[in-house]
Amino acid sequence: MATPISLPPLPWAENALDPVISANTISFHYGKHHKTYVENLNKLIAGTEYADLPLEKIVSATAGKSDKSAIFNNAAQTWNHTFYWNSLRPNGGGEPPAALKQKIEAAFGSVDACKKELSATSVSQFGSGWGWLVADGSTLKIVKTANAETPFTQGLKPLLTLDVWEHAYYLDYQNKRAAHLDAVLDKLINWEFAAQNLG
Repeated sequence: MATPISLPPLPWAENALDPVISANTISFHYGKHHKTYVENLNKLIAGTEYADLPLEKIVSATAGKSDKSAIFNNAAQTWNHTFYWNSLRPNGGGEPPAALKQKIEAAFGSVDACKKELSATSVSQFGSGWGWLVADGSTLKIVKTANAETPFTQGLKPLLTLDVWEHAYYLDYQNKRAAHLDAVLDKLINWEFAAQNLG
């Protein structure tokens, strides 16, 4: 019997990111958007060869296959959102742990320069998508992906992500995408999570 993919609990309370991201935004973003991706994915994989696979394997197995795009989109969005929630934390921001900070400084010159590039790259994503801090071998890079695309299908290791789909910020910031991202980077970004992923 295949175990359905489940919606993981949020790593913090729905109102924990106030005032940068409101409980209202989280209730729609997590409780409606993320939940719908999980529900759609389970419907799409029922009775297929993907039904018993872990989420990451479903994403990898369907990436780049046009006849499997519906499965990929819902699986990758389920994965991306779970990763995104963990990329945020109440009272985040500040200084990254030492090992990560060293890598950031080697790649970007400073933590501030890294944040500026992450914000600028994310803002420049046309339409929906994601901004990512990734490890490419031993080097850190910033990349953006469109729609549901995710860096791990391109051989990169995600460390943290910023969601630039409108549903991530529109209730709180309307069209001010850059203001939203700067506030997230200053007050919510979870450098500890990124450091764990660097592993």
